[in-house]
Amino acid sequence: MKTKEELLKLYNLPLDELLKEAKKYTFKEFEFCSLISARTGKCSQNCKYCSQSTHYNTSITTHPLVCVEEVIKTAKESKENGAINFAIVTSGKTPDEAKDFNELLKMIQEINKLGLKSCASIGICSPELAKQLKNAGLNRFHHNINTCKSYHGEICTTHTYEDRIETCKNIKNAGIELCCGVIIGMGETIEQRIEMALELAQIAPDSIPVNILTPIKGTPFENYFDKIDEENIIRTIAIFKIANPNSSVRLAGGKKARLSEKNIQLLIDNCIDSAIVGNYLTTTGFSPDNDKEMVKKASKTLKTL
Repeated sequence: MKTKEELLKLYNLPLDELLKEAKKYTFKEFEFCSLISARTGKCSQNCKYCSQSTHYNTSITTHPLVCVEEVIKTAKESKENGAINFAIVTSGKTPDEAKDFNELLKMIQEINKLGLKSCASIGICSPELAKQLKNAGLNRFHHNINTCKSYHGEICTTHTYEDRIETCKNIKNAGIELCCGVIIGMGETIEQRIEMALELAQIAPDSIPVNILTPIKGTPFENYFDKIDEENIIRTIAIFKIANPNSSVRLAGGKKARLSEKNIQLLIDNCIDSAIVGNYLTTTGFSPDNDKEMVKKASKTLKTL
């Protein structure tokens, strides 16, 4: 594992040299995943970036857990668009907060029947719940650290960084693949972005989604457009790939709002192995055809099941 000093030195290289180093570790096969916001809003947590928190006044449309049929319909569409992983995403601190856990297990089983790899992003998870998810056939669990340990208190105070790490451990101990990433552009320093890369390397997730903050009106971070520019987004993602050569680094939320198509293409060419295709939780993405075309230009093979 590289040291913080080594990664910081790489971060400050001329951009073309940094990208050349990152490209050594990128995969030739490129993977698409997709998701459904199965339960939106009314979250008890106070994450300062989030439009779904009850602590802030945002204009999103909230809804309780969707029906199994809606998940199946959206999953089928995602498969047609080239996704091989399909995630159920729910707001709330824990999977059982909405008292919908049994329905979530049914959704997982139906996704698997479609020939997709099921994924769930459903909050902080105990060892007991992780075992139930495994028994239901869940392939992958998504749970971000969001930021580094030293900056977590600036992002959220209703749960701890350690809560998130414990969930990651519970998922891996249950034998479920782990998807664990961050949100950049929330006011963290360059050094703290390096810390994120190193902390993720210690967790060793299968997939690392990198989200770029899309400031939402009504949240404490609504004016945080200037906390990171496009070059530093690229530099950060390159460092994540170098620090995590065996993990798939995934471009996730914020790519359409915060990056030009030219720079997204640069990332696909040099730094990332996967991306979320289609829309996100409360924001929109590029069309699947657009994403496929950018992968094709990079001369990468789109991974299929």
